[in-house]
Amino acid sequence: MQGFFGIMERWGVDNGTARAILGAPPERTFFDWKRGRVARLSNDTLRRIGYVAGIWKALQIVYSNPQHADSWISRPNRAFGGQTPLARMAAGDVTDLAAVREYIDAARAPWS
Repeated sequence: MQGFFGIMERWGVDNGTARAILGAPPERTFFDWKRGRVARLSNDTLRRIGYVAGIWKALQIVYSNPQHADSWISRPNRAFGGQTPLARMAAGDVTDLAAVREYIDAARAPWS
């Protein structure tokens, strides 16, 4: 969870959006996680965190400038209907995270 919240901080993501990305856990649970009080995470939550970590890492590879990498999620993108990748990730379904991950992975390895 510490890694997830570190990425959210780097990306400038507010608590409501971070909570949506995690699958909308109860508010109390979310803030417990943010404070480092984590007992057990569901497979869905772990999958979501994995997508976020993969997106972050792929962006660091695609962009040599960390600021460009971190700001990419806040820039409108035609591939997501003009919305930002962050808005797509926070749409609620784990498949939204998967779509962003697939997009950035394709940019990372266009000849694969």
